[in-house]
Amino acid sequence: MPFFSIIIPTFNSAKTLKQTLDSVVSQSFLDYEILIMDAISKDSTLEIVAAYKNSRIKIISEKDQGVYDAMNKGIDKATGKWLFFLGSDDALYNETILSKIHDQLQDKNINVLYGSVIMVGDTPWAKDKTIYDGEFNLSKILKQNIAHQAIFYHQAVFKKLGHYNIKYDVNADWDFNLNAYANFKFKYIDMVIAKFSGGGISTINTDKQFYTDKVSNIVSYFTYKLYKKEFKQFIRNILYQSKINFKKGNLFKGVYFMIMAIYLKIIP
Repeated sequence: MPFFSIIIPTFNSAKTLKQTLDSVVSQSFLDYEILIMDAISKDSTLEIVAAYKNSRIKIISEKDQGVYDAMNKGIDKATGKWLFFLGSDDALYNETILSKIHDQLQDKNINVLYGSVIMVGDTPWAKDKTIYDGEFNLSKILKQNIAHQAIFYHQAVFKKLGHYNIKYDVNADWDFNLNAYANFKFKYIDMVIAKFSGGGISTINTDKQFYTDKVSNIVSYFTYKLYKKEFKQFIRNILYQSKINFKKGNLFKGVYFMIMAIYLKIIP
């Protein structure tokens, strides 16, 4: 069993993939596997991977339903103790990252370890060379996501929570991180983990379905913690969610939100 499984979704990634792979194969720490989850690329992506002739690299090329479906397939194929996801246009920050992370992960009480990323190119939410985004607390993760290029997950996290929800085509990782934050302890290290390339789906698209479901999901994930002050902005919407679901004929969700409203003393 390798210590790390590094999962890289690809689709027509020939222009950027070499720098991504070079940043991994140049690591001083060698106990890892690389899973290339390819969506049947039409360019030279697979030829670039094959040229490495590296036994640590495994290629799975098959149709998928987008990047999060590819990541889910990678989760199923991974044999490593710790899982890490890297975009095909991203890169590990330097050649000692995996070694440093390995040292941090000797604490058996850690389930999720994260640091920061450095932005390469401008995005609507961070400019070029910005360090994104330091340590997160409950209030912060409710408002914004930790970059997936900065997070290492123990395999137990996925065994308990399952896969990314692929109905969220941009923010499935944020949705997953909210669920993980409600169920596991996160540890922050003050370190840049990766170079995050602006221009991907998370920087140019809006996930309407995620924002439609966000309050409902937060209530579901954090049910027994909703008394905390950080949830005040969402509590105001719980009774509204109940009424909307009853109106749509979603009786189960309507009753669920009504019970939560009573539990939180929104209504007597």
